[in-house]
Amino acid sequence: MEKTAQVGKVTGDDRPETAEQGPAEGERSSSQFGHSSEEPPLPLDQFKRNKFFVLRPGTLHEAVKEVKSLVDKQVDGNILGVWLLAEVDHWNNEKERLAIITDNFLLLFKYDFIIFKCEQIQKIPLNIVDRICYGTFTFPVKYLLQREGEGLRVFWDRLREPSFTSWWNPFATDLPYVTFTSHPVRHLNDTFASICNIQNFREELKEAAQKAHKVKPVPGKANGVLVLNQCIYIEAYVGLMSFLGNTNKLGYSLARGNLGF
Repeated sequence: MEKTAQVGKVTGDDRPETAEQGPAEGERSSSQFGHSSEEPPLPLDQFKRNKFFVLRPGTLHEAVKEVKSLVDKQVDGNILGVWLLAEVDHWNNEKERLAIITDNFLLLFKYDFIIFKCEQIQKIPLNIVDRICYGTFTFPVKYLLQREGEGLRVFWDRLREPSFTSWWNPFATDLPYVTFTSHPVRHLNDTFASICNIQNFREELKEAAQKAHKVKPVPGKANGVLVLNQCIYIEAYVGLMSFLGNTNKLGYSLARGNLGF
């Protein structure tokens, strides 16, 4: 039977109990009432980065702990690494994701860092991954918007072409590939530089997929992983919605308006 990537939703409130710790009394002036006269204002780009909920003290640790608890060692194998990345869908929309590579699967978690809850899991068997591409993003000639930086695309089931309906459905989950780019907080400190390192993710994924092909070859399928350095093509022609969504970081758990932490 042919294996395909699986997408499932996590139901029930099985997140760990966490107690929110507010700032000490003497520290509240900078977070609730603006900057004190002794501290200069944060640069604009740093101020925007600080609005990501994943940056709250202890949030990343709790999130990683929870998604690790959802890994079934008997089925998925040992955990080889955890990454914080951004997924780019076929409509050029960015979505915050936690990724775990195990012996047998690439697991992608849609995690809400605001309420500490995993909302969806996608499981991609490593022994069906047949191509990994890394490079800059390109778009159709008439597409007015551009995307800076480099991306990583993981392919499986190379013989199956996406249907016309899937191409034009922004919520389609049956495409035989997934695309990643670096998370915006990757330059904040050494911790985030490590967990957001997309080059390290690429190397670990390549090695894990090659091992999975040897251990669990798929009958009738050419086994092996092709690693290419080439442009990542996003065939998006309508860019208004992705422009608004990406500009406002709608795919991320972000403090918005008067809501902050």
